[in-house]
Amino acid sequence: MRAVVQRVSRGAVRIGEELVAEIGPGLVVLVGVHVQDTEEEARYLARKVAQLRVFPDEAGKLNRSVREVGGSVLSVSQFTLYGDVRKGNRPGFVLAASPEVARGLYEVFNETLRALGVPVRTGVFGAVMQVEIVNEGPVTLLLDTAELRA
Repeated sequence: MRAVVQRVSRGAVRIGEELVAEIGPGLVVLVGVHVQDTEEEARYLARKVAQLRVFPDEAGKLNRSVREVGGSVLSVSQFTLYGDVRKGNRPGFVLAASPEVARGLYEVFNETLRALGVPVRTGVFGAVMQVEIVNEGPVTLLLDTAELRA
């Protein structure tokens, strides 16, 4: 699984004019699922996100997690994280899991975060969304379970 994690002062998801989800301070996490991913990867990635120390302590050092600062996660499914543009200019998505598989693992990711005590709001799986991200810092990290476990 891949995740683009951004520390935010706020984030929101809209579909058309409808506000679907919104958070204040916390993390916006764009989540992609690989064809070979399992529930183990989903749970591992959720634990990693919950424990990331990307919020400042009283000395200004990045030393606190989203749980420690009382933040939330806005989780947005994004199969395009597995877009392959090595050949030509049009991305191919053969490495992205099918929607049926991806939905289940995306839900495992979100439920694991919730079980760890992190409030989670989500976009709508498979929908065309407008994602508003007010990046704080800026702090942006790319997590990939294949690389994290290597």
